[in-house]
Amino acid sequence: MGSGQVTDWQDRNVTVAGLGVSGVPAARVLHGLGAHVTVVNDGDDERARAQAAELTALGVTVRLGDGDTLPEGTDLIVTAPGWRPDKPLFAAAERAGVPVWGDVELAWRLRGPDAPPWLAVTGTNGKTTTVRMLAAILEAAGLRTAAVGNIGVSLLDAVLGDEEYDVLAVELSSYQLHWAPSLRAHSAAVLNLAPDHLDWHGSMEEYAADKGRVYEGNRVACVYNAADKVTEDLVRAADVEEGCRAIGFTLGAPAPSQLGVVDGILVDRAFVADRQRNAQELAEVGDIDPPVPHNIANALAAAALARAYGVPAKAVRDGLRAFTPDAHRIAHVADVDGVAYVDDSKATNTHAAQASLAAYESVVWIAGGLAKGATFDELVAGAAARLRGAVLIGADRALIREALARHAPEVPVVDLDRTDTGAMLQAVQEAKRLARPGDTVLLAPACASMDMFTNYNKRGDAFAEAVRELGAGA
Repeated sequence: MGSGQVTDWQDRNVTVAGLGVSGVPAARVLHGLGAHVTVVNDGDDERARAQAAELTALGVTVRLGDGDTLPEGTDLIVTAPGWRPDKPLFAAAERAGVPVWGDVELAWRLRGPDAPPWLAVTGTNGKTTTVRMLAAILEAAGLRTAAVGNIGVSLLDAVLGDEEYDVLAVELSSYQLHWAPSLRAHSAAVLNLAPDHLDWHGSMEEYAADKGRVYEGNRVACVYNAADKVTEDLVRAADVEEGCRAIGFTLGAPAPSQLGVVDGILVDRAFVADRQRNAQELAEVGDIDPPVPHNIANALAAAALARAYGVPAKAVRDGLRAFTPDAHRIAHVADVDGVAYVDDSKATNTHAAQASLAAYESVVWIAGGLAKGATFDELVAGAAARLRGAVLIGADRALIREALARHAPEVPVVDLDRTDTGAMLQAVQEAKRLARPGDTVLLAPACASMDMFTNYNKRGDAFAEAVRELGAGA
């Protein structure tokens, strides 16, 4: 199974690795195409058994509790993106010469001859916001589009469904890119790079290399962050089509072939005639919600991809004005006694928390959770001058406490020695005690949530509920 589209699936033996949000649809699609499908899954819990029963009724073979053994006769593995590359299943596949695709690769291979081009976005932080901004801009230009991939509509549904699209705004994680060797986007952006998921990728170099795959074969534009040299290095290393351009975005005044900001105006010096001397106004910073630095960067990246596709300047402004951010992303919850309470539960790593903390002058910081191998010295050292106080929760809070002791010893710290969900109410109460009028109490955990909460959404909900209780008693 080389590159290009696969048209004949009859009697191919395909192993789908993992049930869940990507595995079940992949198994259904492949079975419908005539392949002999076997699903292997590590877990054997109630949910897995229910999914297995549905697939078995269709004629799909399902093996629960054994995700490591390669089924005999397998021609291809289609894996859930989260399955680590070092699993024994993939080592066995390599020995047997069996290719491994992810769900994104499968969707790419199943596209029809008139399939819409993909505008792809990856990066450590900001992917979902940028893709949704991009979709809003494309819609404002009158284009049929959807935000797909690691967000919203699944790529398999977008590729195989009845809905017709002109262009797709595609969010891609490093996991998905790792398993998508033949993906070739119209244009793509890497928003930023910071250590994340290193337990999965093995090293920062491998993580960056997987992110950089999004640029391979780009036709029109490789969009990079001028403030993040690694993203530019990935563009330089990419094998792109002849004529594809490197387009930077910056929070400062743009150079030629860049988008940037001048006197509160987003401007384009990339997709204009005579870019050495001309610039096109796109929107005002005030059109962005919220207009904090990292979100302005997201808007510039979205605008760059939209402009690469030929969208007029007016659609950039109209799309950004129409865009509403998702919950738990720098969301203002309430003001209580002159203190602002902001929910950025989506800040699940240090890079995201750094951007969040930089948006406020004086912060009481609620942080902690599962560190995922992260260290916090650089984050704390950079934010120390802004910290009024810190309230620490979660399993790995000691790592943050130790970084605070090293780099911000004068900042008062409350260490909550509990990991039950009720700890959030106490955290908010302690933060209120530390805060002064004009401060911001900021939930930007810099950690994953699963030690205490089902996901970051539940963590943000708990914070908002605690703030509402605080306001009711004020």
